[in-house]
Amino acid sequence: MPRRTHLRPLLALGSAVALMATAACSGAAGQPDSGPRELRLAHVFAVDSTQNAAAEEFADRIEEESDGQLEVTVYPSSQLGSDESLGRDLSRGTLDMAFLNPGSLASMDPLMDFHYLPYIVSDNQQADQIFYRPDGIIQQTLHEAHEKHGMTMLATFELELRGVTNSSHPVDSVDDLAGLKLRVPGSDAIRGFFDAAGAQTQVMPMGDLVSGLQTGTVDGQDNGVQITRDNGLQESQDYFTPTKHVYAIGTVVMSTEVFDSLTAEQQDLVQEVATDVAAEQVADNRARNQEYMDAIRDEIDVTELDGAQMEEFRRFGLSLWDRFADTYGQDRIDELRSEIEALR
Repeated sequence: MPRRTHLRPLLALGSAVALMATAACSGAAGQPDSGPRELRLAHVFAVDSTQNAAAEEFADRIEEESDGQLEVTVYPSSQLGSDESLGRDLSRGTLDMAFLNPGSLASMDPLMDFHYLPYIVSDNQQADQIFYRPDGIIQQTLHEAHEKHGMTMLATFELELRGVTNSSHPVDSVDDLAGLKLRVPGSDAIRGFFDAAGAQTQVMPMGDLVSGLQTGTVDGQDNGVQITRDNGLQESQDYFTPTKHVYAIGTVVMSTEVFDSLTAEQQDLVQEVATDVAAEQVADNRARNQEYMDAIRDEIDVTELDGAQMEEFRRFGLSLWDRFADTYGQDRIDELRSEIEALR
């Protein structure tokens, strides 16, 4: 099935008006309209990203497998707002669905970025065992945090291992972070990591980051190679170091109010398709990573950390965990440590 057209916010308003008109003209009170249920799904990721491809696949499958009873329209690239605003709209029931970066929702709930503690894992194999473990503390924490704010978390997808870009100098040690003006998401863990290293951090929505880098408001930012290139962030940067300080994941989320309004069969379908497309996105994301690394090397200087350099970063990051006990809870931190130790 062909990809659907990406509508603009003005069309979203028109769609909402049309929905209200349809509701007003429906049959007797309590009887649903016989037409398809239209759902809006929003996210901040670029049109060419694996995350948007997964969102489009989700939309196509839902329409096909519901026999047209559900129709999902995807709004990519922050068309309906930042992660923070999408989270608020989901919580209020004014947005139906989103592919969220929960780590940006710490202002809503600090537990949304518990999984941003530095150096939980260092590679994809470890991530599979810690981040995607159904009974693990990360999944448990995310489910509880979403539920608390009126959001039903359906699945988890991959963003990437984050790195650092900047326009000042190469970063090959923790000391090289000192003095850099870095944009960070609204995450206590990420901000705390860079603050402890001596960087000057500034919280900034993803939608403002391109201009922030271009104008020199910030020297650099922390994202992985794919999000960096998908959003053209490297165009005003000179250096990139894949520090791998955070393994970032996203969540497929539906407003609980909207989810509860679906039939049991529709709920099962939404859950099944979300689980499938999230797993496919993880595989697709990893398959494309080397391609992205090769491309960014042609554009800016890439510093690959050797084993000793990476160990310096890792030890520094792990030494900070207990500083976040007031934010995430010491019991939760200790449980995560136990899960990691069990892998060894």
